[in-house]
Amino acid sequence: MNFIDLRSDTVTQPTENMRTAMVTSKVGDDVYKEDPTINKLERIAAELVGKEAALFVPSGTMGNLLAVMTHTQPGNEIILGANAHIFQYEVGGLAKIAGVQARTLDDSKGIFSAKDLKKSIREEDIHYPKTGLICLENTHNKAGGVAVPKTKIDEITQIAKAENIPVHLDGARIFNAATELDIAIEELLAEVDTVMFCLSKGLSAPVGSILAGKSDFIERARKNRKMLGGGMRQAGFLAAAGLVAIEEMIERLKNDHQLAKKLARGINSKVVSLESVNSNFVILKVNEELYDTKELIEELAQQGIKISYFGPGLLRAVIHNDISNEDIDTVIDSFSKL
Repeated sequence: MNFIDLRSDTVTQPTENMRTAMVTSKVGDDVYKEDPTINKLERIAAELVGKEAALFVPSGTMGNLLAVMTHTQPGNEIILGANAHIFQYEVGGLAKIAGVQARTLDDSKGIFSAKDLKKSIREEDIHYPKTGLICLENTHNKAGGVAVPKTKIDEITQIAKAENIPVHLDGARIFNAATELDIAIEELLAEVDTVMFCLSKGLSAPVGSILAGKSDFIERARKNRKMLGGGMRQAGFLAAAGLVAIEEMIERLKNDHQLAKKLARGINSKVVSLESVNSNFVILKVNEELYDTKELIEELAQQGIKISYFGPGLLRAVIHNDISNEDIDTVIDSFSKL
């Protein structure tokens, strides 16, 4: 069976242009900084997001962990949302590997408030850990793919700068955020110190993420990457796909967002109703008097539709490059027949 896979934009297949670029790319030893394709990707990526330098890493999880490790010292405290991907889904690396503790704030709407942040920054006291870093997320996964506006981000960074605390942005889907907000990516990221973004989600590359920031920060992060086993030698084959991703796949994200809205408009069922639609995410609410949510996921799979469990009574559908207009019609039809 050919599935319509709405579980995540991580399931995207590399495009034909990516496959060609991977086969024909020139490579070298990246630990020696001699891989020309990786060097080119890092240079272009840094320019794209308005930062001095960038580092190619195997995954977004490693990119975020490197940011925490490089910004902080063991024993520091970092402030982030209670629903942040770094806190919820990255296996406790901030504690086990970076050696920091988390202070979590309410980010159920995509970002915590400036008021809550001010109250949470530690004063100088012999009993307290130092607040070493503030972490944000955009788009916010657990909040349903919400694109956080620049004004909200800048409220946080203004407080952080006054306290001399760096701000890292988990921008796994930052290009979706910029697309949804209709803002230039470098403008959206202007006030954050560092950003991580994924090449392997909506941009459809098979592997890889980028960590960007100031040049001295990236050099320290490069050494930490080596410590974590992220020195990948002739990884230009992977970086070649990343180059195609940022050159060809950003503009087309608008189509994913349009299809998400089409799916949202088309859901009209006693079983499933629309909870929210943001960027390329559609969150659906299941009438659990009629269907158990996990049983409904299994029934949809039997019809050739894969969809994610997003919590009690909730489903998540994520639109991506491998989902067509016709696929959305099929999904709407399947929901209408439940």
